[in-house]
Amino acid sequence: MKLFNIIAITIVSLVSLMLLVALFVDSNFEVTRSVIIYKPTPEVFNYVSHIRNQDAYSAWAKKDPKSERSYTGSDASVGFVSRWKSTVKDVGQGEQEITKIIPQKRIEMELRFKKPYESTNYAYMETTALDEAETKVTWSFSGKMKYPTNLMLLFMNLEQTVGKQLNEGLTNLKTILEKQ
Repeated sequence: MKLFNIIAITIVSLVSLMLLVALFVDSNFEVTRSVIIYKPTPEVFNYVSHIRNQDAYSAWAKKDPKSERSYTGSDASVGFVSRWKSTVKDVGQGEQEITKIIPQKRIEMELRFKKPYESTNYAYMETTALDEAETKVTWSFSGKMKYPTNLMLLFMNLEQTVGKQLNEGLTNLKTILEKQ
């Protein structure tokens, strides 16, 4: 009985400590990557502002090219929604909505994940003209993990995992646009 009490007290103490630590862990995250594309900014922005084009370059879309997709609204317009449903765990189910467009500069999106977990995150793609034939594209993904799940941020390297996906997508985007 004494051993059981020691084990129970140890488990309760560890859980309490983890919950206490989670109070001090920043729950916000943001991962941003960029690439230079040798194409004029209007051409690049026109391509990235069409969410359906992400099927051709997004690392997440490429994980399951057979996922079910549906769309509502006019692509490249505020309110356009792209939905996906996949049996591949890393893809899951969710939707992405265009929430703001600054013409020839930036497109902002809200991502609402349904499976394998529920969360709402945000992304943007921004184009910056470096000269007449060169464009810097920045892709950013951000969000907030609720307490106490924010504790996972201490053990997950989002900068590496999400950053790898963003880099892969930007590399694919560069290849596609520079071939056109």
